[in-house]
Amino acid sequence: MKFAVIETGGKQYKVAVGQKVQIEKLDKEAGTEVVFDKVLLVADGEDVSVGAPYLKGSEVKAKITENYKDDKKIVFKYHSKTRRRKKKGHRQEMTEIEVTSIK
Repeated sequence: MKFAVIETGGKQYKVAVGQKVQIEKLDKEAGTEVVFDKVLLVADGEDVSVGAPYLKGSEVKAKITENYKDDKKIVFKYHSKTRRRKKKGHRQEMTEIEVTSIK
């Protein structure tokens, strides 16, 4: 099985052809094609290519399926001596992609 490790949004993701992956928001519409050129590793069975830090000439093509907001994360800070409380929520904007090819 062929897979690759890509970097986007400051994070690394292991992807394979046909796989759907949730990544941090990309500023593109749903249905558009995206090319990730920051490829750290490509493995095809026993053949493994590792970049230092990126592989030259390698790219992963994917199609954006949807843009959405993730579930709300609650941030709660409490100081016991002063009884100070602070509650805040955060919803990260996400993009779901489907990997179409690995080169």
